[in-house]
Amino acid sequence: MSRKFVRLFAVSMVLVLALGFATSVINAQDKVIVGLSFSDFETPRWSEENDIMTAALEALGYEVVSQQASHDPVAQNNQIANMVTQGAKAIIIVAQDADAAATAVDEAAKEGVVVIAYDRLIATPSIAAYITFGLEKVGNGQAHGVLTALGFDTENPGPTDVWTTENPVKLVKLEGDPGDNNAQFFEAGQDQVLQPFVDAGLVEIVARQNIANWDETNAVVAMENILTAQDNKVDAVIAANDNLGLGALQALSAQKMAVPVSGQDATAPGCNSIAKGEMTVTILKDYRVMAPQAVQLVDDFLKGVQDPDLASYKLSILTGKTDLEGEVMAKYLPVTEVTIDNLYEDVVVSGFQSYDDVYQDIPEDQKPPRPPEATPEA
Repeated sequence: MSRKFVRLFAVSMVLVLALGFATSVINAQDKVIVGLSFSDFETPRWSEENDIMTAALEALGYEVVSQQASHDPVAQNNQIANMVTQGAKAIIIVAQDADAAATAVDEAAKEGVVVIAYDRLIATPSIAAYITFGLEKVGNGQAHGVLTALGFDTENPGPTDVWTTENPVKLVKLEGDPGDNNAQFFEAGQDQVLQPFVDAGLVEIVARQNIANWDETNAVVAMENILTAQDNKVDAVIAANDNLGLGALQALSAQKMAVPVSGQDATAPGCNSIAKGEMTVTILKDYRVMAPQAVQLVDDFLKGVQDPDLASYKLSILTGKTDLEGEVMAKYLPVTEVTIDNLYEDVVVSGFQSYDDVYQDIPEDQKPPRPPEATPEA
């Protein structure tokens, strides 16, 4: 082989490698970035939904940048701004504070970024869409489950053998974080079911308190203080999620009290508590269905496709703030009320929580049969 040929071959290879490198750089530059911004990962479901959305986005060819703000709204806004700086074309946000996040969203929208408010509304018409579950339906289910456990017929409010106008239910309400727009809708849903019983003098709400950050420890302290103030005269607790319900149960257990208690999210600890006969009801919001739908919304918006299930809602109605102007597109998904009666089928057989987690510490002879693996309905 001549030296001239070797030189030509070497030059050719350099050109080929250079072209290959240039192509790879272009492809990397062409890859669209999507941000995932979470309020925290202390709430178990958020880290799981992060994993689902990341996998789904990467499968569609997107590059994912994910961060969580440890319950700090300022940190979250900074993280969102950094995602925009990095070139994110879309961001899915679980907001720590609905009002605070609006500032970062408005700035992102000015740069043409598609923002999806995930499960928590962000109070600005700058969001491209809001996807969540039926919020008032969550509250309806919580109140229905607790009242049913007390022996009431929720369709026909009237006294029972135990609860009368002379002996009304003394009810405690532990509501969610005041910065979470969803909390007020859960509460409104609860009150829709409770109000006829309150009006009839059969239920007395003796305490109502919001719990910062949906934190279980905060719920324990709040419930302890309420029990002290009420001299332990509490007959039921409607807690807005499983963290708060489990916190209430800790405080009640310390006083050797057992009363109906609600939750939300069908977490593994919450479902295990139901299996043990402690928590009365939780609300299943199947995020295995919602997380992929949020990803699909991003993909649709970036490709100029409209989801037919999106509908327009006034911000003033969604937030309860009459002075708020503008509308947003929103999509609501169904929820399931879970008690001991349907825990096995709707939570375990469906694969939402594992058999071992739900029936942890339950005697073998009291466990249902172990089901085959299952997948949720889309």
